[in-house]
Amino acid sequence: MYEDDMSNPGIFRLQVINRQKAEWRGRALLTNGLPPWLIALLSILFMALLLYFLFFFDYTRRIEVSGEVITFPHAINIYSPQQGYISKVFVKQGDSVKSGDPIYSINVSRQTTSGNVSEETLTVLKKQIANIDQIIEKLNSNKKETLSNLQEQLTNYQQNHDKTTRLITSVKDGVAKMREGMTSYEGYRKRGLITTDQLNNQRFMFYQQQSNLQSLNSQAIQETLQISQLRSQILTRAAEFDNNITQNIYQRNELQRKLIESDAGATIIIFSQGAGRVESLSVTPGQMVNSGSSLAQIQPQEKTHYYMVLWIPDSSLPYVKIKDTVNIRYSAFPSEKFGQFPGVIKSIAYIPASREEMTGYGSAPKESAGSASNYYKVLVDLKDTDISDKGQKMHLSGGLQAKTIVFLDTRKLYQWMFMPFYEVKHSVTGRVANE
Repeated sequence: MYEDDMSNPGIFRLQVINRQKAEWRGRALLTNGLPPWLIALLSILFMALLLYFLFFFDYTRRIEVSGEVITFPHAINIYSPQQGYISKVFVKQGDSVKSGDPIYSINVSRQTTSGNVSEETLTVLKKQIANIDQIIEKLNSNKKETLSNLQEQLTNYQQNHDKTTRLITSVKDGVAKMREGMTSYEGYRKRGLITTDQLNNQRFMFYQQQSNLQSLNSQAIQETLQISQLRSQILTRAAEFDNNITQNIYQRNELQRKLIESDAGATIIIFSQGAGRVESLSVTPGQMVNSGSSLAQIQPQEKTHYYMVLWIPDSSLPYVKIKDTVNIRYSAFPSEKFGQFPGVIKSIAYIPASREEMTGYGSAPKESAGSASNYYKVLVDLKDTDISDKGQKMHLSGGLQAKTIVFLDTRKLYQWMFMPFYEVKHSVTGRVANE
């Protein structure tokens, strides 16, 4: 008491003041509740309304899947075949190109202390090709001169052989006449008109003429053999020259192939593989690119059709049908401002998509550890390809990402309520009879 009086110098004690503050000063009033019949009526109405919703209203199950816009024909993506530096760009963004037009020039040469390896190799190969060209030219010239000399010899031998043939014919006629004369001389000798010496002289002249005929025949045979040898020599020498020329041409072609490979090892020209419009250029001169780096995109000039690629899990595939509608929300056009866009399913692949196919799409689901779900490719036909915003038109483009609502099966609300019981039913059901 002493301590309280010392801490509270007032007239009344602090405990009394607090007691008076906490004292209830109002008057309690109890109100009457709702009548029981009204509570029962409201409860019945609520249950009736609940049952009405459960049995007469339905709900469509839906899933949200990722997708992306593709064009048909697809955009032409150009990639670098190997590592190097961009040395030249032949086109600008927005230019129209044809198939085979150059797009980029890539320098892939190597530098050493001796200089540029590709340039030095090209110089050496060009010198070798020039030397082989000179050898081929000399072989052609020698072939022409050699065959010309042999042909000239053959012509001379043929002319001499013709003369010999004519001379043999003349000598044959002379021998025949001398044989007739010798026969006559023998008759003259028997009749005593000439002497024996005159007959022997006539025989000597006949045999001498016959010997000359034999010599001419031998000469004609030798000339024939020589002509045959010259003809064979012409063919043989021509074949030898042709073989040498062919070998040198083969060496030159091999060097030209190496020259092309060496040139390809110095500079690579990237060509367009189709006609279209250059939509984007990814690199500039002087920039280094690696093998597989994206260089450019070309949009074909043909009429472009826009589709949405979706990846549907196997658990949802039975409920998806062709001509079903879907709701699309593009990432580049927020749904808060632009809303959702309609689409119609055009085709469904009933074979699971391979991992290799899915890696080519940025929207494809990523395979996670322990995931055994398959995905099926679905194409959605897009109705709206132009989007307007305050009078400005924007177009869809290939690769545009989107979220898509796919509608599955529709059931009554009470059926959805009993879904857990269906699972229990399947878990306790015995073997299914095989009829």
